[in-house]
Amino acid sequence: MSPIEIGAGVVLALCSIVIVLVVLIQESKDDGLTSAIGGGYNDSFYGKNTGNTRDAKLNRLTRNAAIVMFILTIAVSVIHKYLSK
Repeated sequence: MSPIEIGAGVVLALCSIVIVLVVLIQESKDDGLTSAIGGGYNDSFYGKNTGNTRDAKLNRLTRNAAIVMFILTIAVSVIHKYLSK
């Protein structure tokens, strides 16, 4: 294994740990029947400013970690393919 593969493996492991921890920290979005009938629409001040909440930040962190993990996995696969020749 090359140092690039080892470093990428470490970053992949860290991304997976971050994803697991962030998903566990997030609150459940299960609104039950109220959300099904009303569509989950919230017209209050809090509903309009959900981009600045803790949950929104955790959602962005989860999305970004998943994107990094996806791209890095493909990159490691391609690197391994060309280095193993």
